[in-house]
Amino acid sequence: MEKILIIDDSRLHVIQLKTILEDDYAVTIAYTAEEGLHLVKEENFSLILLDVIMPEMDGFTLLKKLQEEIITRNIPVILITSLSSVEDEQHGLTLGAVDYITKPFHPLIVKARVNTHIKLYNYRRQVEYQSRIDQLTGVANRRQHDYYSEIKWNEAARLQVPFSICMFDIDHFKMFNDTFGHPAGDKVITAVAKTASSLLQRSTDFFARYGGEEFVAFMLGDDPEAAFNHLVKIRKAIEDLHIKHSENVSEWVTVSIGGITIIPEAGKSYEFYLKIADSMLYDAKNSGRNRVVWTDRGNRILQEE
Repeated sequence: MEKILIIDDSRLHVIQLKTILEDDYAVTIAYTAEEGLHLVKEENFSLILLDVIMPEMDGFTLLKKLQEEIITRNIPVILITSLSSVEDEQHGLTLGAVDYITKPFHPLIVKARVNTHIKLYNYRRQVEYQSRIDQLTGVANRRQHDYYSEIKWNEAARLQVPFSICMFDIDHFKMFNDTFGHPAGDKVITAVAKTASSLLQRSTDFFARYGGEEFVAFMLGDDPEAAFNHLVKIRKAIEDLHIKHSENVSEWVTVSIGGITIIPEAGKSYEFYLKIADSMLYDAKNSGRNRVVWTDRGNRILQEE
C-alpha cells in the first residue's frame, strides 16, 4: 500500500483527509512542520499533503526545505490551502509543489489528484531506476553511484562512522578482448560484476560499474582491516571463477583492487578520497596485479604480497 504523509496543524482537516484516503493508502499524520520533516527523512512516502498556513514554520518554508534535501526533493508535494490568489498558487508551484487542493475538501477531487500524482511518481521512479542500472551487468551504473555516494557520504559524516571506498579493474582486459573478442569480454565483465555484487549485499554496501572494465564500491562501518580482508575475499572469488585468460599474461581472469577507509570530515569531499582509492588501484597494478592495496587516513598501507 502506498504511503502518504499529511502535514497539517488542523485536526479537523486531518480527520477529513484521512477519512477520504485511508481505504486506499497508508496515511501518516504530522501536526507540525518539524514533525513532518523528521518523518519524511525516516520513512518512504509516495506523496505529501502539506498545509500552507501553519504556526512556527509555514508550508512554503517546509516545501523549500524538502526541495533542498537530496532524500526528499523527489517526493511529490500537494499543497492544501484556503488561499485562492494566483500569486500564492504560483509561489507554491515555483517552490516545487506538484498541485494544489483547496479547502473545503471535495472527496472525489482529493482522490483523483492524489491518485494521479502517485501514479506519476511511481512512473518517474521506474524510469529513474532504469536509468541508473548498467544494462550489461544489471548492477548500478555510474549515474547511480554519483547520486548514492553523496547520500551515504553525508550519512557517514553525520554519524562519524568509517567509510571505505574501493576501485576494481579487470587485469589485462584489453588483451582478453583482443584474444577472445568483445562478446567474451562482455561475459567476463558480467561475471565479475555478479561475483563482486553477491559479496556486497549488506545494507551498508554499494557496488557499481564505473565504466568499461572498472568498478567501484563503498562500505560503511568497517575498519580498514575488515574492509581490506573483505575485498581480498572478493578478489579471490573472482580468480576462483577460473575464467581462462590469454596464456601470454595469466592463467585466469583476475582483478586488481585499491581502496581507502576514512571517517568523513568537514572540508573533504567523497571525490577527493575516490581519487586516493584510484591511486591505490594504480599501486596494485604496478606491484603485480591480482591483489588488493589499501590505505587509511593515517597513510597506513595494507596490501597482499
